Amino acid sequence: MSQVQAKYLKDYQSPDFTISHLELDIKLDGANTLVTATSEITRLNPQATELVLEGEGLTLIEVTCNGDAIAYQQDNNQLRISTNLVQFSLCVVTKLDPGSNSSLEGLYLSDGAYCTQCEAEGFRRITYFLDRPDVLATYNVRIDAPLSLPFLLSNGNLLEKGLVGTDRHFAKWQDPFPKPSYLFALVAGDFDQLTDNFITQSGRNVALQVFVDKGNLNKAHHAMASLKKSMAWDESRFNLEYDLDIYMIVAVDFFNMGAMENKGLNIFNTKYVLADESSATDADYHGIESVVGHEYFHNWTGNRVTCRDWFQLSLKEGLTVFRDQEFSSDVGSRPVNRIQAIRVIKNQQFAEDAGPMSHPIRPESVIEMNNFYTVTVYNKGAEVIRMMHTLLGEANFQAGMALYFKRHDGQAVTCDDFVAAMSDASNIDLGQFSAWYRQAGTPLLQVTDEFDAKQQEYRLTIKQSIPNQPNAEILHIPFSLELLDGAGQSLVNQVLDVKQAQQTFVFSGIKALPVASLLQDFSAPVRLDYQYTNSQLAHLMCHASSQVARWDASVTMLSRTIWENVACLERGESMNLASQVCDAFRGLILDDTLDPALLAEILGFPSLNVLIEQVNKVNLEHLIAARFYVLEQLILALEDELLACWRAASFGTTAAMRALKNACLVNLAQFSEQADACVLTQYQQASSMTDALGALTAANLGALECRHELMTDFEHKWLSTPLVMDKWFMLQATNPATTVVTELRALLKHPAFSINNPNRVRSLIGAFAAANTEHFHAADGSGYQFLTEQLAVLDKINPQTAARMITPLIQFSRFDDERQQSIKACLVQLSQLPDLSRDLFEKISRALAS
Repeated sequence: MSQVQAKYLKDYQSPDFTISHLELDIKLDGANTLVTATSEITRLNPQATELVLEGEGLTLIEVTCNGDAIAYQQDNNQLRISTNLVQFSLCVVTKLDPGSNSSLEGLYLSDGAYCTQCEAEGFRRITYFLDRPDVLATYNVRIDAPLSLPFLLSNGNLLEKGLVGTDRHFAKWQDPFPKPSYLFALVAGDFDQLTDNFITQSGRNVALQVFVDKGNLNKAHHAMASLKKSMAWDESRFNLEYDLDIYMIVAVDFFNMGAMENKGLNIFNTKYVLADESSATDADYHGIESVVGHEYFHNWTGNRVTCRDWFQLSLKEGLTVFRDQEFSSDVGSRPVNRIQAIRVIKNQQFAEDAGPMSHPIRPESVIEMNNFYTVTVYNKGAEVIRMMHTLLGEANFQAGMALYFKRHDGQAVTCDDFVAAMSDASNIDLGQFSAWYRQAGTPLLQVTDEFDAKQQEYRLTIKQSIPNQPNAEILHIPFSLELLDGAGQSLVNQVLDVKQAQQTFVFSGIKALPVASLLQDFSAPVRLDYQYTNSQLAHLMCHASSQVARWDASVTMLSRTIWENVACLERGESMNLASQVCDAFRGLILDDTLDPALLAEILGFPSLNVLIEQVNKVNLEHLIAARFYVLEQLILALEDELLACWRAASFGTTAAMRALKNACLVNLAQFSEQADACVLTQYQQASSMTDALGALTAANLGALECRHELMTDFEHKWLSTPLVMDKWFMLQATNPATTVVTELRALLKHPAFSINNPNRVRSLIGAFAAANTEHFHAADGSGYQFLTEQLAVLDKINPQTAARMITPLIQFSRFDDERQQSIKACLVQLSQLPDLSRDLFEKISRALAS
């Protein structure tokens, strides 16, 4: 792979040519599928004499210009045409074999249906094209297919359909809104169809259609309801109305991503469409609502205004993640949604920042663009938008959004353009804040305080830095703060503007030393270093105004207790658990005013992965022992309260009560002698997938005697339902037994598993590497070797999926030297694979270089 070259943001140049309109004629015919693409091309650079089109895996049949054959060159997946014409019509005919396209990029087959995935650079697998986001064209698409594929779908509005002879038919679609090629979509197949409509705020009637595999129509209703809820919310919160006559969602089982926002024709992974109470959990229902919302919101933040280049990906993804988080918070529990977003940042994004793939939310360089669909670009990008919203306020933020669309509707723009619109609309200088877009790494805020009783002044000093980056820019950080008195009354509740390397804030009229709730609601994606006492944390757990702060205090208390016991082991001392810790958690369980959904989050005690991300180096054996000890002592001390809470929650009918019930059961299952009976009772009486899976998860993590019986029963019941079997595979992957790797190898041959299906791969192989921390990092290296073997197979089938699953293998810096050497040996083994994909090459080379 020595010929692989990185691309750099600094080298961006606007295109020499552009395409204003594309006539696309696709004749679907298995391995002989023909694509005729007629582009209306304009030369933008008067000095340009060569048109360069990108293509990959194509058989070129014919090239004509203005109806005449012309000379061309093919090399390195490019079609080169010399021309002096200013405007011309170029026709390119290519042949494809969608059935052999296991990469699931471009045009491929999914369970007999043709479908596409073109983001980021998949359109070049359909035809030679200016496959870049700053080339926007209107599309007319004609699809010709056998009658056995009754639904022929593409972007925009349907113009015409009819028969072709006796055994084929066609459909013509027109998308009147200029779009980049990555938003093109095509689907041809036989589906069940759910129809509905939505009346927009201006009175337009939009037809809504959800297409699912035959027999799954009853599982499409929640997706449809989520779509209508999203459309209404975008009108009420952002005053954004849908613009086409029809909006379609198609669910396919073979899909690399969660979903894709193709204009008017969203293609979804079945995971984020199909749901009914018997087969989907509350978390599944929430995920569907969130993802449907996300893709719908892209119609404006991504489609109507799109990215100039792929380095600007966070322009659409960070902004749209923020919008879908706000949607979920407005229609559901804001504290719980915020906690779930914080978990992603602290547990996954911080790890990415500390690893070899660390990059700003606007990367500076890239080898394979698919590698930058990351938690940094998406989720940290959303946190940057959230900080902007905090600094500007809702009214100014909405004014900025309105100005952004007024200036840039129908354009491909940059992150700087978005920041400029926000700044201009609010008259707030965001110059220093813009450093968040170009600064990699996780900022560290070291906070100290002092209290002057005589002056009645409380002083808070905040020092910011980015570890291992001595030349890091000073960031503008919104720092949310609450000061509580001894009775739990709020004295101060405000957002501080941290804009200096070290800054002291003085609060007057404070009569006694307060307890400070720092970085409330995680007001910035930073690490906080402040030496809380257990008494202060217990006070926050009980009295903080922010429910998120109460949860955060509980995580901090328990995490610190575990690390204190790791230190005891390192000193050869006995471990211990302070009664104050037990009392603090007992108080929350017994607080009948506490939201049960929040209590469920609090009882989701820190995992090994969460704890590992809190330190620079870890002795894994000591951490495992200390965590086990602390949780055992805590749960046994709270056993009566947890049992009572589980029983009481069992009578609840809400998602919040089910979440609380399952959180109690999982904790009891690991240490209580009554666990087997409780788990069996819940499984046998379960009236929903949430309850059944909760019992199964408890049996699995607790390694209970009933585990085998329940796992076997669940498998037999759901063997023919792939999405439910994914849950079963994930439980197998997170099995705490020492034999788990041997069992996983056997499961690779299970009739419900397919190495070609990303959902199956993520549920079995990916879940083991990401979530079974103890056994993935087994000292003998067996977990590393298992993943390495599977990645070698996957890279030949689906490089994108392989690259996304290598993450736990390249984030090795926190582990001991022996584990690091074992991991590096696996990475070297992978680097020597013949025809290694760019996807894996980039990640492996950066990991080894680090």
